[in-house]
Amino acid sequence: MFIQTENTPNPATLKFLPGQTVMGEGAVADFPSAEQAARSPLARALFQVPDVSRVFFGADFISITKRDGDWKHLKPALLGVIMEHFTRGLPLIEGAAEETDENHYGEGGDPEVIAQIKELIDTRVRPAVAQDGGDIIFKGFDGATGIVALHLQGSCAGCPSSTITLRNGIENMLRHYVPEVTAVEAV
Repeated sequence: MFIQTENTPNPATLKFLPGQTVMGEGAVADFPSAEQAARSPLARALFQVPDVSRVFFGADFISITKRDGDWKHLKPALLGVIMEHFTRGLPLIEGAAEETDENHYGEGGDPEVIAQIKELIDTRVRPAVAQDGGDIIFKGFDGATGIVALHLQGSCAGCPSSTITLRNGIENMLRHYVPEVTAVEAV
């Protein structure tokens, strides 16, 4: 098994590509702490490596965020954990699949506007963000204020450039295609 790694825009996060499906198309799992990794044998094992602070599973990649330490010291241990997990054929998630967070923000708005926003996020934003080792989830649209609420996961959570991405990239695109959108905020 050969596992590739890629840097992400977030210097504290490294993207691991095991050359096979991790979560599958459209599915993700985010573990912002070791306590929240209880349902994943792989995430639990990764959190056992010192300085791991976040684990994120995408369709075909794993993003790992570190607290401190140097990647040249952490990377071999992480590669070993990932390789052992996949070669032993262990389950990625035990029990139910990704739990969905049904919290929605704002007062809602026109269902057609919300559908346009979701389609733009799913077709234009999520694939680009996944290439950087993260994900972005639509949380709601406040029709009264025009604010779109988005949740950043994986390498995007805590990334120094995420605010710029939200404002200059996502907000500008949504405002261009959906005039009802006035701003984007991370929740």
